[in-house]
Amino acid sequence: MSLEGQSKAPQVEAIDDMDFCVDLPALQEHLCGLWSRKEQEELRQVLASSLSKMQEPLAGLLDVLEGCLTVQKGKSTILNQFILTEFMRWRTNNPQASLNGLREEGRLRLQQKALGLLTDSHPRYMDPLLEIYQLSSLKRPVLLEHVDFLHDCCCFKEALIFGVKVELQKDLDMEKMCVPLILLDKLSLVELYVRDHPDLQQRLVKLLDSWCEPNFNIQTLLSRYPNMVLSKHQRDQIQPKLLIKHVFRLMEKFCIDPGLCSNSVYKRKLYSLRFLMYKTFGEKSMSEENWRDHVQAMIEGNTELQVQLVQLLVKHCSLKTAAQWAAHYNLPRNRLPLGVWDKIQSLSPKQLEIHAVSGPPESWTPLQSDQQKYYQLPLPRENVYFVETLDEVEQCRETVLKPGGVVGMDMEWRAGFGTVSSQHVALIQLAVQDRVFLLDLCAHAISHHSSTVNFIRALLSDKNILKLGYGMSGDLRSLVSMWPELREEPMKMEGVLDLLHVHQKLQRCWSGNKRCRSVEVSEGPAEKGLSLLVQQVLGKPLNKTEQLSNWERRPLRTSQLRYAATDAYCLLDVYLVLSRDSKAFGLPEDLRSIPSVQQAKSREEKKPKEKNKQSKRREARQKVNEPHSLDDCIKVNSKYEGPTITPPELRVVCDNMLQDLGRFLRCLGVDVKMLEDSDDHKVAAELARAEGRVILTAGQPYQTLRSQVGEGRCLTLDCSEKARDQAVHVLRHFHVHLTPADIFSRCQACNCNEYLKLSREDMTRMMRERDIVSKWDDCESQAESNSWRPPEGPEFTPHCRWAPRTALDPQTFKFPSGAEVQLETVPPGLLCQIPVYFICTGCGKVFWEGTHYDRVLSQFQEVLHVSEDAATKA
Repeated sequence: MSLEGQSKAPQVEAIDDMDFCVDLPALQEHLCGLWSRKEQEELRQVLASSLSKMQEPLAGLLDVLEGCLTVQKGKSTILNQFILTEFMRWRTNNPQASLNGLREEGRLRLQQKALGLLTDSHPRYMDPLLEIYQLSSLKRPVLLEHVDFLHDCCCFKEALIFGVKVELQKDLDMEKMCVPLILLDKLSLVELYVRDHPDLQQRLVKLLDSWCEPNFNIQTLLSRYPNMVLSKHQRDQIQPKLLIKHVFRLMEKFCIDPGLCSNSVYKRKLYSLRFLMYKTFGEKSMSEENWRDHVQAMIEGNTELQVQLVQLLVKHCSLKTAAQWAAHYNLPRNRLPLGVWDKIQSLSPKQLEIHAVSGPPESWTPLQSDQQKYYQLPLPRENVYFVETLDEVEQCRETVLKPGGVVGMDMEWRAGFGTVSSQHVALIQLAVQDRVFLLDLCAHAISHHSSTVNFIRALLSDKNILKLGYGMSGDLRSLVSMWPELREEPMKMEGVLDLLHVHQKLQRCWSGNKRCRSVEVSEGPAEKGLSLLVQQVLGKPLNKTEQLSNWERRPLRTSQLRYAATDAYCLLDVYLVLSRDSKAFGLPEDLRSIPSVQQAKSREEKKPKEKNKQSKRREARQKVNEPHSLDDCIKVNSKYEGPTITPPELRVVCDNMLQDLGRFLRCLGVDVKMLEDSDDHKVAAELARAEGRVILTAGQPYQTLRSQVGEGRCLTLDCSEKARDQAVHVLRHFHVHLTPADIFSRCQACNCNEYLKLSREDMTRMMRERDIVSKWDDCESQAESNSWRPPEGPEFTPHCRWAPRTALDPQTFKFPSGAEVQLETVPPGLLCQIPVYFICTGCGKVFWEGTHYDRVLSQFQEVLHVSEDAATKA
């Protein structure tokens, strides 16, 4: 049939002036096709005419919608949408089509039918049906019965939305309605359910907090929903760390008292305590004085955290230090780690005192070693002004608010380890060419004075003064939370250049190391953020030792003042170099023309499209059957442009969300380390830095991990993709040359790439000695006939390291690694079929050639490189 023969709109007509009859299959086919506006208008006129002739249009509408559900069978909901939209349009000019003129019996019949229709229809159509059939006017028991029915049908989302629409929250069991949707990772719907209900908000937060209890068992909770199958992603969302994030977010959003969420607050503080221990004694990037300030404030009055501190000190520091803190908090003997109590007894009261960190008076001039290692502030002490009076604010204003000037701007506040409250700015740093002003917002004389607020407002809104910052959005959010005046009277910021956007542009320009300057890698953690930008542009990074200082304590130490002034002044030097050598850095002459990543995306989305709607629909239908491109599945900042490598040369670390991918990559010969479920994501960064590995991750951890390793050393994948597809994307991205010899060249269990080849006779002898088999029933005659592999099949010759026969102890069946051969994993009936066995020397796992080898060959055929010799053998 020609296209012209199908262009006519489906027939819609009135029958017996009572019912509404539509050729639904034809209409569905027509609506899903490419149809013109003229045809749409003709169809609307036919529908409106038929509706006008009907005596009971409300009953007819329900009949049609029921028919739509039969016709659609899981297809697009465009048919329902079209009919409901046209009915609502027609109803505006025909107000008589309502339930008001019907008798009680007829109205109730239509309402119950509409209520039943809601069970199977799309949630988007709930509002029109509720309005047309006035379902909210039904009696409460009827509505509650419908919610229970939806819930029993496992329509949890529909039940909750309906309950919200008809305002049943106070009559429903909050846990019953919300728990299934939380498990299904639909917390946003649950937040909608408790909106405008403070008591329910409190109960929701307390519920999530109860899931963070040490003895909470998720399996017990899941057993209440035997028909619910959770994906790995959904299970990951109910892990304690993510739940704690949700609890803290909701506490702040709903203004919940933190005292009601003791489990989450305790765990957040415990995680913060471990972080501080790592920063101070592991990474050594925080001074002990700063560490003590934060720790004492965090664990004060909490015996459990004090015990945890002592345990961590035993591990990271010394027994003496642990004993001093245990004595300081007078912890009971039965709560102390082994040896701490004895150490307390052996020390004198004077030795048990926790003394402040003592040392010579601080000099403005840093140590010689620091001068060689870090970027230095090129100003003397007298050019750094600490502003704490209104007169000093006025002097600062006169210097800074000069037309045509350039001002480096930064802010500092105390890190809120384990707290809920928003951060309050303690210091604003303003740097000009020959001086730096430090505005002390902890000084009551200026902190909330209108002169200070108006000065900063005038500075940020003056288009004739260029303000430089790095990641300014976070600074401004903290400032607005401290000064409500900025929120009540919003200002228009002009003349602002966020060097974070410039840095992002630089990273994209330097992808593939085309323009990247050599960066000296020092011991300790990799540079990131502003420190990395300063290192890349000026040659040396910033000294961030005072970054996590207690910025609210007065007086500030000399090292804090120097750090604060340096953080603002370095922006001027970076801007000067980038502006002067913009072409050499691959940047435009006007750095202010560089948009943020979000702005660039927004502009791209707003570009006028040359294609018409019909062509876009056609392309959309074609894309449904096309495989996703690499760019769709792997989000990276820069394209990998390195050489072709072999699988063993690719060394990666998979986070705990990509363990299936890790096993696939090991199967293909890639050197893979995998995080355990209990490991923190930062372990991936530590492994990557220590062993030169690439991080493979998915979801939220990507931004954090990417900042801790070098450019191009962190790759994020689409966690909705199958592990096999993820593996293909990784191989293609890194130009991995995969051959049949790479498959199973590495142990999938332990990542070892050394095997011991053992004959059937030796394997049988070993299994006899362990009493796993009693005799060998004429296997030799059966071996050839029972062999799994056809003569023409590819031969399994893995490209691995081979251990000598002497590597296996003949008495204990152990390797030098301590691993014992896992003989019990070999089925005795297999001995007659398999002539050769391969044993991993790392873990003792036994492998043999089987059909799995062929399956993997076929699974990765699209990225497999087969030589002519191999092809001939195959």
